[in-house]
Amino acid sequence: MHPFFRNMRHRATIVLTALALLALASLVFAGVVGSVPISLADMPDALLRLAHGKADTLTATLLSLRLERALVAFVTGAALALAGVMMQALLRNPLADPYVLGISGGASAGALFALMALGALWVVDAAAFGGAAAISLLLYLLARRDLRGGGAAEGGASLLLLTGVILSAMCMAMVSLMLSIAPESRLRGMIFWMIGDLAGAPLRPAPWLVLLAALAFALRSARALNVLALHAEGAATLGIRVGALRKGLFICSGLLTASAVTSAGSIGFVGLVVPHACRFACGPDHRLLVPAAPLAGGAFLVLADTLARTVVAPEQLPVGVVTALIGAPLFLIQLHRLYRK
Repeated sequence: MHPFFRNMRHRATIVLTALALLALASLVFAGVVGSVPISLADMPDALLRLAHGKADTLTATLLSLRLERALVAFVTGAALALAGVMMQALLRNPLADPYVLGISGGASAGALFALMALGALWVVDAAAFGGAAAISLLLYLLARRDLRGGGAAEGGASLLLLTGVILSAMCMAMVSLMLSIAPESRLRGMIFWMIGDLAGAPLRPAPWLVLLAALAFALRSARALNVLALHAEGAATLGIRVGALRKGLFICSGLLTASAVTSAGSIGFVGLVVPHACRFACGPDHRLLVPAAPLAGGAFLVLADTLARTVVAPEQLPVGVVTALIGAPLFLIQLHRLYRK
């Protein structure tokens, strides 16, 4: 094997191992930190009790609640980060994020309508996913020619982006209307849902299945994404099925965004900042970027949520506020370094 490929594989192994350890450390940190701290010495016994289905002590009960919330945060952050990588590759725009096409706005409109109607939790979740699916379908119908590769690379991406921005504005107008007519007793819950909140979010298998399926597609398409990024106009002549690739990216990023928003509401900056940070640290190669971004995004959101529930304990902050306060300065620093180069 050529030394270049050996070095590249060695670097990828080091980076992914470090990120996996960071993700594991973030979960442990989320488990021990809280209003009632848990010592590391007590964790093995509590984990054994949980493994046997016996949350019969205070430590085991607290650890169960915190780890469940941390796992929801991890899968949400991983989904948003991977969706950000896919969206930036689809639109060929480094400023694209999972919410740019209006899918989050559709989920918000559906969820807030269910909250206004005093729907049960599963009704709110179903309405959020239905709203996201409706916007995704409408966007696909309006831009299907470009997703099939019928337009020029830059023109098709621009049309898709503009269509998503218009649909997002329409959804935000509906959200503003519902907030203006909603009873005061429901406003707090509606606003918390809009800015992202993991308190009470249930741990479900569906987001994990969506994440694994999208990750498998992205890993299989990583080489094609590299070609598309470098030679967008001539990718088809190099053997890339551009139409199928773009449709796959659109569907996977839409499903990832819908599952994340349904689980935790609209959490900003994760899908924008994390892919950029991974590019600075790992380079633009999607073979490394695709697995690195979910690990980094999951760890980032777990740490942000831990900060959100502990910084003013026993009160809890919406995690979307924390990600915005952390993500905005980080993104400005990244932009400053990029333009200096």
